[in-house]
Amino acid sequence: MAQQRALPQSKETLLQSYNKRLKDDIKSIMDNFTEIIKTAKIEDETQVSRATQGEQDNYEMHVRAANIVRAGESLMKLVSDLKQFLILNDFPSVNEAIDQRNQQLRTLQEE
Repeated sequence: MAQQRALPQSKETLLQSYNKRLKDDIKSIMDNFTEIIKTAKIEDETQVSRATQGEQDNYEMHVRAANIVRAGESLMKLVSDLKQFLILNDFPSVNEAIDQRNQQLRTLQEE
């Protein structure tokens, strides 16, 4: 009885973890994209030369683009984890498929 209670709780915790990962990755993508757009805006006068500022902005954009790619890969991993979770925990669907296959085999055997 205690094991039946622990299982749904662990599933709930796992689903909350998936939800948190989703929100964090999407927030990372949005924040980095917003910062790339802000960096692309040309400022009038600064104490740093234009060439130096351009190189710094270029480097920052590369880093932020890498962060966006990392978050995208993390989202693809999350999709894979969700598929695995669904496959491993969708017992009613699995049981129904097994019952249908058994019925087909019984019918074939009787013929």
